[in-house]
Amino acid sequence: MKNDIRDGEVWELTDKDEHSQNYGRQFRFDFSYITFKPMKEVLQGYIRQRHQTQSITLYKLYCELGKFKHFYNFAVKHGVTSFKTLNNDDICFFIAYLRTEISAATKKPLAYAYQKTCLDVVKNLIRWGQIHMPGHVPENEIFIGNEYHGTNSKLHIDFIPDKIMVQIAAALPAESSIYVRYGIIILQSTAIRIEDMLQLKIGCLQPHPINGYTLAWYDHKNRKERPPLPIPNECATAIERLMEYSKTLREQAADGMREFMFLKQRKNGTRKGEIALLKQSEYRKLLSDFVACHNILDEGGAPFRLTPLKFRRTLATDMLSKGTNIKVIQEMLGHAAPSTTKMHYADVKDRERAERFQAIGIIGDVNQVDRSVISDEAELRWFQENQDGCAKMCDGYCTRPFESGTVCDRLLRRQKCYTCSRYITTPEYLEYHKTYLRSLEQQLEDNPYGHHYAEHFLGTVRALKEIIHRLEEMQNA
Repeated sequence: MKNDIRDGEVWELTDKDEHSQNYGRQFRFDFSYITFKPMKEVLQGYIRQRHQTQSITLYKLYCELGKFKHFYNFAVKHGVTSFKTLNNDDICFFIAYLRTEISAATKKPLAYAYQKTCLDVVKNLIRWGQIHMPGHVPENEIFIGNEYHGTNSKLHIDFIPDKIMVQIAAALPAESSIYVRYGIIILQSTAIRIEDMLQLKIGCLQPHPINGYTLAWYDHKNRKERPPLPIPNECATAIERLMEYSKTLREQAADGMREFMFLKQRKNGTRKGEIALLKQSEYRKLLSDFVACHNILDEGGAPFRLTPLKFRRTLATDMLSKGTNIKVIQEMLGHAAPSTTKMHYADVKDRERAERFQAIGIIGDVNQVDRSVISDEAELRWFQENQDGCAKMCDGYCTRPFESGTVCDRLLRRQKCYTCSRYITTPEYLEYHKTYLRSLEQQLEDNPYGHHYAEHFLGTVRALKEIIHRLEEMQNA
């Protein structure tokens, strides 16, 4: 790449990556506010090297520079003039500073996830400096590695429940926005990322060698072409309708825009009338308007929060519920590793989960067991007398371990009783359940015996996940 960076306080950089979503866009990198020279040298060196090697997109570098301002403001207030003098105490003070900082745009405290990304910028600079400018940064480790808990782990998967999907399907024929009507069909059929869908080109639809059609697109996140994906006829029809609808706009567009389908005509500003690509933020706004217009409500009666990402997670969840191999789901989503895929699917859909695990007895305190839990008066009295004795198990309680003098066969065989109506567990056993779940998952990971062996554990694993989820909700409340 030609070196288009000049020395100075302000760099005007243009995105020259033809596959970038910001191709041709100019970014203004202003370093004039940084008065500490050693700090500025590291920051400029980092941006220069990352840009020239294209290891990070220009847009992301621009965002990182914006987030760096939070650290610089902190450094000014605390007398930190260079990265070299930073230690773990300074990092702890910076985290505390972020927690009290108010966003200039929203007038609200910084979001927890945003705080983490601000710290990540400092981490990136230090890590880079230790390789390329070691004299400007600390030699020893100053981060403990778990400054922000839970930002990369998610217990609840945000997929779209079946009842909401029914509402969406019923509303689509009456939807006035062509981009929403057919875009939703593409999203729910292909699990395509929103940034890739908005840059679909008119040659993306091809006949399948055997039957039907395939869809091909450029994966901007992984920077590579995706193999053609077989799609249902409904999805192919949606793409054809989009091609027809955008034809007039494509004819009016500049040469570089005539292959795209999701186009708009600017209505305001100095570039009024110009043909441009629809932005992600604009499409998300269209989805919000779609929900409001058609009164699509969640179980609590509030407008359902519909996002493009939820369609990816819904399709992956449906595939898993039908028994699709995790490797196939991984390839469908375009993930490099199965561990990433596991963050985007759920075990079963909400309704199925409720039906399967409705028998699990979970209460906050075993002393709360009353006739609403055990309806039989004699059995209730027995349990209250023996809850600390023969009714107690290693992972909960059994409300009736024997009948007519015979011990429950399930107990004798020591099979886990998670879905038995006589089983009760409480938050005091949460860590036991987590430990047992980890051991089962390790057995499945090391499984040398194949699918049939794994089937013996999968039901227990799913029940354990549900128990842990509900116990954690109870504990947090």
